[in-house]
Amino acid sequence: MATTNLSAYDKTTIPNASNLRFGIVVSEWNESITENLFQGAFDTLLEHGAKPENIIRWNVPGSFELIFGCKKMIETQSLDAIIAIGNIIQGETKHFDFICDGVTHGIKDLNLQFATPTIYCVLTDFTMQQSIDRSGGKHGNKGVECAIAAIKMATLK
Repeated sequence: MATTNLSAYDKTTIPNASNLRFGIVVSEWNESITENLFQGAFDTLLEHGAKPENIIRWNVPGSFELIFGCKKMIETQSLDAIIAIGNIIQGETKHFDFICDGVTHGIKDLNLQFATPTIYCVLTDFTMQQSIDRSGGKHGNKGVECAIAAIKMATLK
């Protein structure tokens, strides 16, 4: 669990994103959380020079589907980085563990298989309140942090 503000960073150290193209794949599950994460990422990309027409958004039903959505986006779009946005909250069964593990490994595999970096913006929390706190609440917005990572990784490659 984050103990610092996820949205805090030194803006002077971020490369200009005006010549970069980004993909954002967003899970529709826990939509109030994923929409906040998307907005944080989108606004941050724009703040650092990305053009709205160079940010492509695709929705998928849930976090597990982020892997396939990101893979298809890499294969069909010319992008410099992708952000995978999802939210998984602990329930009463082991489903949480399986989905978290699968999504984490799937996104890791995309980073090994393709030259386009895929940024992991998936909140894996025990409670809805923890997700709220990390998607624009008291701990900032993980979407902001992931947009910064996307810019840095896009310029790294």
